[in-house]
Amino acid sequence: MTLDARPTTAISDALLAHDPATWRSVPSSSTPLDSARVQSMLAAEWERFSATTGGSAVHHQRALGSLPLGVPSSFQHWDPYPIAITSAKGAWLTDVDGRRLLDLSMGFGAMLVGHLNPAIVEAVTKALETGTLFVTPSPSATEAAERFQRRFGLDKVRFTNSGTESTMYAVRTARAFTHRRGIVKIEGGYHGGYDALTVSVKPDIVDAGPEGFPSAVVPFDVEAGTVHVVPYNDLDRLESILDAHSDEIAAVVMEPVLENISIVVPDEGYLAGVRGLCDRHGVLLVFDEVKTGLTAGPHGASARLGVTPDLVTLAKSIGGGLPLAAFGGREDVMQAVTDGRMPHFGTYNGNPLVMAAAVAVDEICTEEALAAAESVNEGALRAIDDLIRQYEMPAHTVGFGVKGAVTWSTTPVRNYRDYKRTDFGAAELSWLWGVNRGILTPPGLDEQWLVSLAHTPADMATLVEDFGELAQALRA
Repeated sequence: MTLDARPTTAISDALLAHDPATWRSVPSSSTPLDSARVQSMLAAEWERFSATTGGSAVHHQRALGSLPLGVPSSFQHWDPYPIAITSAKGAWLTDVDGRRLLDLSMGFGAMLVGHLNPAIVEAVTKALETGTLFVTPSPSATEAAERFQRRFGLDKVRFTNSGTESTMYAVRTARAFTHRRGIVKIEGGYHGGYDALTVSVKPDIVDAGPEGFPSAVVPFDVEAGTVHVVPYNDLDRLESILDAHSDEIAAVVMEPVLENISIVVPDEGYLAGVRGLCDRHGVLLVFDEVKTGLTAGPHGASARLGVTPDLVTLAKSIGGGLPLAAFGGREDVMQAVTDGRMPHFGTYNGNPLVMAAAVAVDEICTEEALAAAESVNEGALRAIDDLIRQYEMPAHTVGFGVKGAVTWSTTPVRNYRDYKRTDFGAAELSWLWGVNRGILTPPGLDEQWLVSLAHTPADMATLVEDFGELAQALRA
Protein backbone atom coordinates (compact mmCIF):
# COMPACT_ATOMS: atom_id res chain seq x y z
CA MET A 1 0.00 0.00 0.00
CA THR A 2 1.32 3.41 -0.94
CA LEU A 3 1.70 6.56 1.08
CA ASP A 4 -0.16 9.57 -0.22
CA ALA A 5 1.41 12.22 -2.40
CA ARG A 6 1.92 15.33 -0.30
CA PRO A 7 -0.38 18.21 -1.31
CA THR A 8 0.45 21.76 -0.32
CA THR A 9 -1.20 22.22 3.06
CA ALA A 10 -0.66 23.64 6.52
CA ILE A 11 -0.83 20.15 8.02
CA SER A 12 2.62 18.83 8.84
CA ASP A 13 4.13 15.97 6.90
CA ALA A 14 4.15 13.89 10.08
CA LEU A 15 0.38 14.14 10.37
CA LEU A 16 -0.12 13.32 6.71
CA ALA A 17 1.67 9.99 7.02
CA HIS A 18 -1.04 7.36 7.31
CA ASP A 19 -0.64 3.85 8.63
CA PRO A 20 1.34 1.88 6.03
CA ALA A 21 -1.16 -0.99 6.23
CA THR A 22 -3.80 1.27 4.68
CA TRP A 23 -4.26 3.02 1.34
CA ARG A 24 -4.57 6.74 0.67
CA SER A 25 -3.47 8.47 -2.51
CA VAL A 26 -3.83 12.24 -2.70
CA PRO A 27 -2.83 13.96 -5.97
CA SER A 28 -0.43 16.88 -5.79
CA SER A 29 -2.73 19.20 -7.72
CA SER A 30 -6.35 19.57 -8.82
CA THR A 31 -8.81 21.97 -10.42
CA PRO A 32 -12.07 22.96 -8.65
CA LEU A 33 -15.37 21.71 -10.06
CA ASP A 34 -17.97 24.07 -11.48
CA SER A 35 -20.62 23.88 -8.74
CA ALA A 36 -23.37 25.00 -11.11
CA ARG A 37 -22.48 22.16 -13.47
CA VAL A 38 -22.51 19.67 -10.61
CA GLN A 39 -26.02 20.77 -9.61
CA SER A 40 -27.24 20.72 -13.21
CA MET A 41 -25.90 17.21 -13.74
CA LEU A 42 -27.35 16.08 -10.43
CA ALA A 43 -30.82 17.32 -11.40
CA ALA A 44 -30.58 15.48 -14.72
CA GLU A 45 -29.49 12.28 -12.97
CA TRP A 46 -32.46 12.39 -10.57
CA GLU A 47 -34.77 12.75 -13.57
CA ARG A 48 -33.09 9.75 -15.14
CA PHE A 49 -33.48 7.80 -11.90
CA SER A 50 -37.23 8.46 -11.75
CA ALA A 51 -37.66 7.56 -15.42
CA THR A 52 -35.95 4.16 -15.12
CA THR A 53 -37.05 2.87 -11.70
CA GLY A 54 -40.85 2.91 -11.90
CA GLY A 55 -41.15 -0.52 -10.32
CA SER A 56 -39.21 0.59 -7.28
CA ALA A 57 -41.46 3.66 -7.00
CA VAL A 58 -44.56 1.48 -7.02
CA HIS A 59 -43.06 -0.92 -4.49
CA HIS A 60 -42.12 1.97 -2.22
CA GLN A 61 -45.71 3.23 -2.13
CA ARG A 62 -46.84 -0.23 -1.07
CA ALA A 63 -44.10 -0.55 1.57
CA LEU A 64 -45.03 2.79 3.14
CA GLY A 65 -48.30 1.20 4.23
CA SER A 66 -46.58 -1.20 6.63
CA LEU A 67 -42.97 -0.10 7.19
CA PRO A 68 -41.84 3.28 8.58
CA LEU A 69 -40.09 5.06 5.68
CA GLY A 70 -41.03 1.98 3.62
CA VAL A 71 -37.87 0.10 4.60
CA PRO A 72 -36.85 -2.56 7.16
CA SER A 73 -33.85 -0.48 8.36
CA SER A 74 -33.73 3.31 8.23
CA PHE A 75 -30.34 3.52 6.48
CA GLN A 76 -31.94 1.81 3.45
CA HIS A 77 -34.13 4.83 2.75
CA TRP A 78 -33.30 7.64 0.40
CA ASP A 79 -35.46 10.27 -1.29
CA PRO A 80 -37.52 9.95 -3.38
CA TYR A 81 -37.40 6.15 -2.86
CA PRO A 82 -34.81 3.38 -2.74
CA ILE A 83 -34.29 0.67 -5.31
CA ALA A 84 -36.10 -2.57 -4.41
CA ILE A 85 -34.18 -5.81 -5.03
CA THR A 86 -35.72 -9.17 -5.88
CA SER A 87 -32.68 -11.46 -6.16
CA ALA A 88 -28.91 -11.63 -5.97
CA LYS A 89 -26.15 -13.99 -7.06
CA GLY A 90 -22.40 -13.61 -6.94
CA ALA A 91 -21.62 -9.91 -7.32
CA TRP A 92 -24.88 -8.94 -8.99
CA LEU A 93 -28.39 -7.86 -7.99
CA THR A 94 -31.68 -7.76 -9.89
CA ASP A 95 -34.24 -5.08 -9.03
CA VAL A 96 -38.02 -5.03 -9.41
CA ASP A 97 -37.64 -3.33 -12.79
CA GLY A 98 -35.53 -6.24 -14.05
CA ARG A 99 -32.30 -4.24 -14.12
CA ARG A 100 -29.05 -5.95 -13.21
CA LEU A 101 -26.82 -3.96 -10.86
CA LEU A 102 -23.26 -4.60 -9.82
CA ASP A 103 -23.40 -4.82 -6.03
CA LEU A 104 -20.53 -2.84 -4.54
CA SER A 105 -22.27 -2.41 -1.21
CA MET A 106 -22.36 -6.14 -0.39
CA GLY A 107 -24.06 -5.49 2.93
CA PHE A 108 -21.09 -3.43 4.19
CA GLY A 109 -19.13 -6.68 4.21
CA ALA A 110 -21.84 -9.18 5.15
CA MET A 111 -21.64 -10.60 1.61
CA LEU A 112 -17.84 -10.80 1.50
CA VAL A 113 -17.99 -14.31 0.03
CA GLY A 114 -20.60 -13.27 -2.55
CA HIS A 115 -24.34 -13.76 -2.81
CA LEU A 116 -25.44 -17.41 -2.70
CA ASN A 117 -21.89 -18.66 -2.41
CA PRO A 118 -22.20 -22.39 -3.20
CA ALA A 119 -20.21 -23.44 -0.12
CA ILE A 120 -22.47 -21.39 2.17
CA VAL A 121 -25.62 -22.71 0.50
CA GLU A 122 -24.38 -26.29 0.84
CA ALA A 123 -23.38 -25.90 4.49
CA VAL A 124 -26.66 -24.24 5.53
CA THR A 125 -28.75 -26.72 3.53
CA LYS A 126 -27.01 -29.59 5.29
CA ALA A 127 -27.55 -27.93 8.68
CA LEU A 128 -31.26 -27.61 7.91
CA GLU A 129 -31.45 -31.40 7.91
CA THR A 130 -30.44 -31.54 11.58
CA GLY A 131 -32.53 -28.68 12.98
CA THR A 132 -32.77 -24.89 12.93
CA LEU A 133 -32.46 -24.18 16.66
CA PHE A 134 -31.38 -26.30 19.63
CA VAL A 135 -31.05 -23.71 22.45
CA THR A 136 -28.50 -26.05 24.02
CA PRO A 137 -24.73 -26.47 23.54
CA SER A 138 -23.76 -27.98 20.20
CA PRO A 139 -20.50 -29.20 18.64
CA SER A 140 -21.16 -26.85 15.72
CA ALA A 141 -20.94 -23.79 17.98
CA THR A 142 -17.83 -25.12 19.68
CA GLU A 143 -16.12 -25.70 16.34
CA ALA A 144 -16.97 -22.21 15.12
CA ALA A 145 -15.67 -20.70 18.38
CA GLU A 146 -12.41 -22.63 18.08
CA ARG A 147 -11.97 -21.38 14.53
CA PHE A 148 -12.57 -17.78 15.65
CA GLN A 149 -10.04 -18.22 18.44
CA ARG A 150 -7.38 -19.26 15.98
CA ARG A 151 -8.20 -16.77 13.23
CA PHE A 152 -8.63 -13.63 15.34
CA GLY A 153 -6.33 -14.47 18.26
CA LEU A 154 -9.08 -14.47 20.90
CA ASP A 155 -8.77 -16.20 24.26
CA LYS A 156 -12.55 -16.53 24.60
CA VAL A 157 -15.47 -15.67 22.32
CA ARG A 158 -19.26 -15.46 22.57
CA PHE A 159 -21.71 -15.37 19.65
CA THR A 160 -24.54 -12.86 19.18
CA ASN A 161 -26.88 -12.04 16.31
CA SER A 162 -25.94 -8.47 15.35
CA GLY A 163 -23.20 -5.91 15.58
CA THR A 164 -25.34 -3.84 17.95
CA GLU A 165 -25.55 -6.78 20.36
CA SER A 166 -21.82 -7.39 20.20
CA THR A 167 -20.82 -3.80 20.85
CA MET A 168 -23.36 -3.54 23.67
CA TYR A 169 -22.05 -6.66 25.37
CA ALA A 170 -18.44 -5.58 24.88
CA VAL A 171 -19.17 -2.31 26.68
CA ARG A 172 -21.04 -4.11 29.45
CA THR A 173 -18.17 -6.58 29.81
CA ALA A 174 -15.67 -3.72 30.06
CA ARG A 175 -17.80 -2.04 32.72
CA ALA A 176 -18.14 -5.23 34.73
CA PHE A 177 -14.40 -5.93 34.53
CA THR A 178 -13.21 -2.42 35.45
CA HIS A 179 -16.12 -1.56 37.76
CA ARG A 180 -16.35 1.79 35.94
CA ARG A 181 -19.19 3.01 33.76
CA GLY A 182 -17.81 5.76 31.49
CA ILE A 183 -16.63 5.22 27.93
CA VAL A 184 -14.73 7.18 25.31
CA LYS A 185 -15.85 7.05 21.69
CA ILE A 186 -14.76 8.68 18.45
CA GLU A 187 -16.72 11.61 17.03
CA GLY A 188 -18.59 10.45 13.93
CA GLY A 189 -18.11 6.78 14.74
CA TYR A 190 -21.01 4.35 14.39
CA HIS A 191 -21.36 1.25 16.56
CA GLY A 192 -24.99 0.20 16.21
CA GLY A 193 -28.03 1.05 18.30
CA TYR A 194 -26.83 0.63 21.91
CA ASP A 195 -27.60 3.85 23.78
CA ALA A 196 -24.09 4.71 24.97
CA LEU A 197 -22.69 4.29 21.47
CA THR A 198 -25.28 6.38 19.62
CA VAL A 199 -23.69 9.56 20.97
CA SER A 200 -22.14 11.88 18.35
CA VAL A 201 -22.83 9.67 15.34
CA LYS A 202 -22.65 12.17 12.46
CA PRO A 203 -23.66 15.06 14.76
CA ASP A 204 -24.69 18.48 13.50
CA ILE A 205 -21.59 20.67 13.76
CA VAL A 206 -23.69 23.45 15.30
CA ASP A 207 -24.27 21.20 18.32
CA ALA A 208 -20.91 19.46 18.41
CA GLY A 209 -18.69 22.07 20.02
CA PRO A 210 -15.14 23.11 19.08
CA GLU A 211 -13.29 20.97 16.55
CA GLY A 212 -10.48 19.97 18.91
CA PHE A 213 -12.76 19.58 21.95
CA PRO A 214 -16.01 18.07 20.66
CA SER A 215 -19.09 17.94 22.85
CA ALA A 216 -21.09 14.76 23.30
CA VAL A 217 -24.24 15.09 21.18
CA VAL A 218 -26.90 12.80 22.66
CA PRO A 219 -30.14 12.02 20.78
CA PHE A 220 -33.26 12.85 22.81
CA ASP A 221 -34.44 9.23 22.95
CA VAL A 222 -31.12 7.99 24.35
CA GLU A 223 -29.99 7.44 27.96
CA ALA A 224 -26.27 7.38 27.28
CA GLY A 225 -24.57 7.51 30.67
CA THR A 226 -21.09 9.02 30.81
CA VAL A 227 -19.65 9.26 27.29
CA HIS A 228 -16.60 11.34 26.35
CA VAL A 229 -16.15 12.14 22.66
CA VAL A 230 -12.75 12.66 21.05
CA PRO A 231 -11.61 13.30 17.47
CA TYR A 232 -10.07 10.43 15.55
CA ASN A 233 -6.31 10.72 15.02
CA ASP A 234 -5.95 13.04 18.02
CA LEU A 235 -3.84 11.49 20.77
CA ASP A 236 -3.50 14.76 22.67
CA ARG A 237 -7.24 15.10 23.22
CA LEU A 238 -7.58 11.44 24.21
CA GLU A 239 -4.72 11.84 26.66
CA SER A 240 -6.33 14.90 28.25
CA ILE A 241 -9.63 13.05 28.70
CA LEU A 242 -7.93 10.01 30.23
CA ASP A 243 -5.75 12.18 32.49
CA ALA A 244 -8.84 13.88 33.87
CA HIS A 245 -11.36 11.03 33.96
CA SER A 246 -9.63 7.63 33.84
CA ASP A 247 -10.96 6.66 37.27
CA GLU A 248 -14.48 6.61 35.78
CA ILE A 249 -13.72 5.30 32.26
CA ALA A 250 -14.10 1.60 31.51
CA ALA A 251 -13.05 1.58 27.86
CA VAL A 252 -12.15 3.41 24.70
CA VAL A 253 -14.48 2.04 22.00
CA MET A 254 -13.50 2.68 18.41
CA GLU A 255 -13.29 1.36 14.89
CA PRO A 256 -9.57 0.98 14.16
CA VAL A 257 -10.37 2.34 10.69
CA LEU A 258 -13.48 4.52 10.48
CA GLU A 259 -15.91 3.11 7.92
CA ASN A 260 -19.06 5.06 8.73
CA ILE A 261 -17.82 8.26 7.06
CA SER A 262 -16.48 6.71 3.88
CA ILE A 263 -13.05 5.32 4.92
CA VAL A 264 -10.84 7.30 7.28
CA VAL A 265 -7.50 5.66 8.02
CA PRO A 266 -5.29 6.09 11.09
CA ASP A 267 -2.19 8.23 11.13
CA GLU A 268 1.00 6.24 11.35
CA GLY A 269 1.49 5.39 15.03
CA TYR A 270 -1.95 6.60 16.14
CA LEU A 271 -3.42 3.24 17.14
CA ALA A 272 -0.24 2.24 18.97
CA GLY A 273 -0.54 5.56 20.81
CA VAL A 274 -4.14 4.79 21.77
CA ARG A 275 -3.06 1.38 23.05
CA GLY A 276 -0.31 2.96 25.13
CA LEU A 277 -2.63 5.56 26.67
CA CYS A 278 -5.18 2.90 27.59
CA ASP A 279 -2.48 0.79 29.23
CA ARG A 280 -1.12 3.76 31.16
CA HIS A 281 -4.54 4.62 32.58
CA GLY A 282 -5.87 1.10 33.16
CA VAL A 283 -8.60 1.58 30.54
CA LEU A 284 -9.68 -1.22 28.21
CA LEU A 285 -9.40 -0.83 24.45
CA VAL A 286 -12.33 -2.17 22.43
CA PHE A 287 -12.00 -2.45 18.65
CA ASP A 288 -15.30 -2.50 16.78
CA GLU A 289 -14.51 -4.71 13.80
CA VAL A 290 -18.10 -5.18 12.72
CA LYS A 291 -17.31 -3.50 9.39
CA THR A 292 -13.66 -4.46 9.12
CA GLY A 293 -13.17 -8.06 10.29
CA LEU A 294 -12.32 -10.25 7.31
CA THR A 295 -12.69 -7.34 4.87
CA ALA A 296 -9.45 -6.03 6.40
CA GLY A 297 -7.57 -9.28 5.87
CA PRO A 298 -7.51 -12.90 7.00
CA HIS A 299 -7.06 -12.08 10.70
CA GLY A 300 -8.94 -8.79 10.96
CA ALA A 301 -7.89 -5.16 11.24
CA SER A 302 -6.12 -5.43 14.60
CA ALA A 303 -3.71 -8.05 13.27
CA ARG A 304 -3.13 -6.12 10.07
CA LEU A 305 -2.53 -2.86 11.89
CA GLY A 306 -0.39 -4.48 14.58
CA VAL A 307 -2.36 -3.28 17.62
CA THR A 308 -4.12 -5.77 19.90
CA PRO A 309 -7.28 -4.63 21.70
CA ASP A 310 -8.58 -6.09 24.95
CA LEU A 311 -11.96 -6.86 23.37
CA VAL A 312 -13.06 -7.05 19.76
CA THR A 313 -16.51 -7.13 18.18
CA LEU A 314 -17.18 -8.92 14.91
CA ALA A 315 -20.15 -9.30 12.55
CA LYS A 316 -21.06 -8.99 8.85
CA SER A 317 -18.10 -10.63 7.05
CA ILE A 318 -18.02 -13.67 9.38
CA GLY A 319 -21.54 -14.92 8.62
CA GLY A 320 -21.77 -15.41 4.87
CA GLY A 321 -24.98 -13.37 4.74
CA LEU A 322 -26.61 -14.89 7.81
CA PRO A 323 -27.20 -12.89 11.03
CA LEU A 324 -24.04 -13.68 12.99
CA ALA A 325 -21.89 -11.56 15.28
CA ALA A 326 -19.46 -12.14 18.11
CA PHE A 327 -17.42 -10.49 20.84
CA GLY A 328 -14.34 -11.78 22.58
CA GLY A 329 -10.83 -11.09 23.72
CA ARG A 330 -8.58 -11.46 26.75
CA GLU A 331 -9.16 -14.38 29.10
CA ASP A 332 -9.26 -12.24 32.25
CA VAL A 333 -11.67 -9.71 30.74
CA MET A 334 -14.01 -12.41 29.39
CA GLN A 335 -13.95 -13.96 32.87
CA ALA A 336 -16.61 -11.35 33.66
CA VAL A 337 -18.95 -13.39 31.44
CA THR A 338 -17.84 -16.68 32.97
CA ASP A 339 -18.40 -15.65 36.59
CA GLY A 340 -21.66 -13.83 35.94
CA ARG A 341 -20.56 -10.26 36.51
CA MET A 342 -21.83 -9.65 32.97
CA PRO A 343 -24.55 -12.20 32.18
CA HIS A 344 -24.83 -12.81 28.44
CA PHE A 345 -27.94 -14.45 27.00
CA GLY A 346 -29.56 -15.01 23.63
CA THR A 347 -31.99 -17.64 22.38
CA TYR A 348 -30.56 -17.64 18.89
CA ASN A 349 -26.88 -17.37 19.86
CA GLY A 350 -24.84 -20.07 18.12
CA ASN A 351 -27.79 -21.57 16.28
CA PRO A 352 -26.81 -24.38 13.90
CA LEU A 353 -27.62 -22.54 10.66
CA VAL A 354 -25.32 -19.59 11.31
CA MET A 355 -22.64 -21.83 12.82
CA ALA A 356 -22.60 -23.85 9.62
CA ALA A 357 -22.23 -20.63 7.65
CA ALA A 358 -19.45 -19.42 9.97
CA VAL A 359 -17.43 -22.59 9.49
CA ALA A 360 -17.90 -22.38 5.72
CA VAL A 361 -16.77 -18.73 5.69
CA ASP A 362 -13.70 -19.68 7.69
CA GLU A 363 -12.85 -22.34 5.11
CA ILE A 364 -13.51 -20.07 2.13
CA CYS A 365 -11.66 -17.00 3.35
CA THR A 366 -8.12 -18.25 2.97
CA GLU A 367 -5.18 -15.88 2.86
CA GLU A 368 -4.92 -16.54 -0.87
CA ALA A 369 -8.60 -15.82 -1.57
CA LEU A 370 -8.61 -12.57 0.39
CA ALA A 371 -5.31 -11.47 -1.14
CA ALA A 372 -6.75 -12.04 -4.61
CA ALA A 373 -9.81 -9.90 -3.83
CA GLU A 374 -7.60 -7.18 -2.37
CA SER A 375 -5.47 -7.22 -5.51
CA VAL A 376 -8.60 -6.61 -7.59
CA ASN A 377 -9.49 -3.72 -5.29
CA GLU A 378 -6.03 -2.23 -5.51
CA GLY A 379 -6.17 -2.43 -9.30
CA ALA A 380 -9.39 -0.41 -9.28
CA LEU A 381 -7.92 2.14 -6.86
CA ARG A 382 -4.85 2.64 -9.04
CA ALA A 383 -6.95 3.01 -12.19
CA ILE A 384 -9.18 5.61 -10.53
CA ASP A 385 -6.07 7.42 -9.26
CA ASP A 386 -4.97 7.74 -12.88
CA LEU A 387 -8.34 9.23 -13.85
CA ILE A 388 -8.27 11.65 -10.93
CA ARG A 389 -4.89 12.89 -12.11
CA GLN A 390 -5.90 12.96 -15.78
CA TYR A 391 -9.01 15.06 -15.16
CA GLU A 392 -7.58 17.07 -12.26
CA MET A 393 -10.45 15.91 -10.04
CA PRO A 394 -10.57 17.52 -6.56
CA ALA A 395 -10.70 14.06 -4.99
CA HIS A 396 -8.54 11.22 -3.78
CA THR A 397 -8.79 7.49 -3.11
CA VAL A 398 -8.78 5.71 0.23
CA GLY A 399 -8.77 1.98 0.89
CA PHE A 400 -8.41 -0.74 3.46
CA GLY A 401 -8.32 -4.41 2.59
CA VAL A 402 -11.05 -5.15 0.05
CA LYS A 403 -12.79 -1.79 0.55
CA GLY A 404 -12.20 1.43 -1.33
CA ALA A 405 -13.62 4.91 -1.74
CA VAL A 406 -13.34 8.13 -3.66
CA THR A 407 -13.28 11.03 -1.20
CA TRP A 408 -14.19 14.41 -2.67
CA SER A 409 -11.52 16.43 -0.94
CA THR A 410 -8.13 17.73 -2.05
CA THR A 411 -6.57 17.03 1.36
CA PRO A 412 -6.58 13.93 3.55
CA VAL A 413 -9.67 13.31 5.68
CA ARG A 414 -8.38 12.43 9.13
CA ASN A 415 -11.48 12.87 11.31
CA TYR A 416 -15.18 13.72 11.33
CA ARG A 417 -14.72 17.46 10.92
CA ASP A 418 -12.56 16.90 7.82
CA TYR A 419 -15.30 14.64 6.48
CA LYS A 420 -17.87 17.40 6.97
CA ARG A 421 -15.73 19.66 4.77
CA THR A 422 -15.82 17.29 1.79
CA ASP A 423 -17.85 18.11 -1.32
CA PHE A 424 -21.18 16.38 -0.69
CA GLY A 425 -22.67 17.65 -3.94
CA ALA A 426 -19.98 15.88 -5.95
CA ALA A 427 -20.33 12.82 -3.72
CA GLU A 428 -24.08 12.59 -4.33
CA LEU A 429 -23.58 13.01 -8.06
CA SER A 430 -20.91 10.30 -8.14
CA TRP A 431 -23.14 7.87 -6.23
CA LEU A 432 -26.27 8.55 -8.32
CA TRP A 433 -24.31 8.47 -11.58
CA GLY A 434 -23.32 4.91 -10.69
CA VAL A 435 -26.82 3.86 -9.60
CA ASN A 436 -28.25 5.04 -12.92
CA ARG A 437 -25.65 2.98 -14.79
CA GLY A 438 -26.08 -0.25 -12.88
CA ILE A 439 -23.54 0.19 -10.07
CA LEU A 440 -24.88 0.17 -6.52
CA THR A 441 -22.82 1.52 -3.62
CA PRO A 442 -24.30 2.28 -0.18
CA PRO A 443 -26.73 5.21 0.01
CA GLY A 444 -25.49 8.37 1.63
CA LEU A 445 -22.81 10.95 0.93
CA ASP A 446 -19.84 8.80 1.90
CA GLU A 447 -19.40 6.55 -1.11
CA GLN A 448 -17.60 3.30 -0.36
CA TRP A 449 -17.27 0.03 -2.25
CA LEU A 450 -16.41 -3.54 -1.36
CA VAL A 451 -14.74 -6.15 -3.55
CA SER A 452 -16.08 -9.57 -2.57
CA LEU A 453 -14.63 -12.95 -3.46
CA ALA A 454 -17.19 -13.01 -6.29
CA HIS A 455 -16.04 -9.78 -7.98
CA THR A 456 -13.79 -10.03 -11.00
CA PRO A 457 -11.37 -7.53 -12.53
CA ALA A 458 -13.92 -7.10 -15.32
CA ASP A 459 -16.60 -6.18 -12.76
CA MET A 460 -14.37 -3.53 -11.22
CA ALA A 461 -13.46 -2.25 -14.66
CA THR A 462 -17.09 -1.15 -14.97
CA LEU A 463 -16.64 1.00 -11.85
CA VAL A 464 -13.47 2.52 -13.30
CA GLU A 465 -15.13 3.17 -16.65
CA ASP A 466 -18.12 4.73 -14.88
CA PHE A 467 -15.86 7.09 -12.91
CA GLY A 468 -13.98 8.04 -16.06
CA GLU A 469 -17.21 8.94 -17.84
CA LEU A 470 -18.30 11.03 -14.87
CA ALA A 471 -14.98 12.87 -14.78
CA GLN A 472 -15.16 13.54 -18.51
CA ALA A 473 -18.72 14.87 -18.16
CA LEU A 474 -17.73 17.13 -15.30
CA ARG A 475 -14.97 18.67 -17.41
CA ALA A 476 -17.01 18.95 -20.62
